[in-house]
Amino acid sequence: MASWDDVRRVASALPGVVEEDNGHSRSWRVGGKAFAWERVLRRGERALLADRAPDGPALGLRTADADVVDVLVRTRPDVFFTVAGYGVHPMVLADVAAASPDDLEEAITEAWECRAPRRLRERLEG
Repeated sequence: MASWDDVRRVASALPGVVEEDNGHSRSWRVGGKAFAWERVLRRGERALLADRAPDGPALGLRTADADVVDVLVRTRPDVFFTVAGYGVHPMVLADVAAASPDDLEEAITEAWECRAPRRLRERLEG
């Protein structure tokens, strides 16, 4: 079972990451672009998700494309999900408490790779 501390640890360890906190939610950016963020679910979204809704905020993650979203939601519905408007964009939501630390590390790193400049991606690989 993972925690928001795990999210912060994994995201902050990646090259060039800046954590932002606007007083309502946090986001992690690289090159000025968000790749991971806290997403507070709206009342209607919680109602539609019912017992599948996380207790707190969800973790929003950038993906390479909408096909990746489909694969994540289909293969790991206990962790990954979407709400109206997310499925058509390269973004997915994750229930942090339902994820393992390994799930988070992989998903956050892949989200970072979608947004990071080439020089930072090369730095991580090298």
